[in-house]
Amino acid sequence: MTRVHNFSAGPAALPEPVLRQAAEEMLDWHGRGMSIMEMSHRTPDFEGVIAAAEADLRELMGIPANYKVLFLQGGATLQFSAVPINLLRGRKTADYIVTGSWSEKAVAEARRFCEVNIAASTAAANFSHAPVQQELRLSGDAAYVHVCTNETIMGVEFPYVPDTGDVPLVADMSSHILSREIDVSKYALIYAGAQKNIGPVGLTIVIVRDDLIGQPLPGMPALMDYKLHADNGSMLNTPPTFAIYMAGLVFKWLKDLGGVAAIEKQNIAKAAHLYACIDASGGYYKNPVRPADRSRMNVPFTLADDKLDGVFLKESLAAGLSSLKGHKSVGGMRASIYNPMPLAGVVALTDFMRDFAARHG
Repeated sequence: MTRVHNFSAGPAALPEPVLRQAAEEMLDWHGRGMSIMEMSHRTPDFEGVIAAAEADLRELMGIPANYKVLFLQGGATLQFSAVPINLLRGRKTADYIVTGSWSEKAVAEARRFCEVNIAASTAAANFSHAPVQQELRLSGDAAYVHVCTNETIMGVEFPYVPDTGDVPLVADMSSHILSREIDVSKYALIYAGAQKNIGPVGLTIVIVRDDLIGQPLPGMPALMDYKLHADNGSMLNTPPTFAIYMAGLVFKWLKDLGGVAAIEKQNIAKAAHLYACIDASGGYYKNPVRPADRSRMNVPFTLADDKLDGVFLKESLAAGLSSLKGHKSVGGMRASIYNPMPLAGVVALTDFMRDFAARHG
């Protein structure tokens, strides 16, 4: 068997050691004679799995004790609704910073529940950068400020934490959670779909300060209430047990590597190597993002002649480089180089890119 270098934006590559362990435990988890997928979430065994996953995530991210960690379903997209439902708390307005497609989707959903003030938008610049602090026009009376700290499609990553004063800061970190060290205490709520740096699709992580839960909008479904999930240990309904188990294995893998600080160093090296190849190509490859705001996780790039896009994709796949097609809304290519992607995978990609340019340029 030969595994490809998988550059998919999500569902994304998983660490090979994690996949091997899951395969070994598939038919018989810890001598129980069954898979974790077949096990009731109410058993002490699974309660131990979810408790260990939470403890390891808290350790990896330095999550303060006054924050709840929730293992939910519905993807990050459901959180576009859950955030205003739980955090408006009697206020009528929320501030949103718009830096790409996912920010726009979050705004559209929030408008179902409140007035939205666009504190900043880079749409006029085709979402090619993050706004600087001085550009933010915060309303002052908002219930919260929402930001997508890494836009998967456009490849824009915030190089700073927006200063929102006393107004709670909410961050969609789906595409770069656990890829770099952050100070969780600077955020009131962090949410992320698991299928990029955490585990398989089907799990969403919500990290929320405990003073902000317990007053959802009236009449909302119980499954949208953060406090009910917290009070029930993320088991208000049957949780995505296999995805939580897999996330727990990923957390242990990351701890064994040396934690977030160690993986961040690897991510810096990978991104620097790929961007250097793009920038040194003499314009054959181009990345549209302002260098200071370039994502370490999602690297979009275009070819000088887009008629060669199909050839590039066909030849790259034959070379063992999978899922490089850019998002349908922007075209071109995109290499997502999440935590499990080794530097060797990025080197294989840049070697191919240079060879392709030499043959087709």
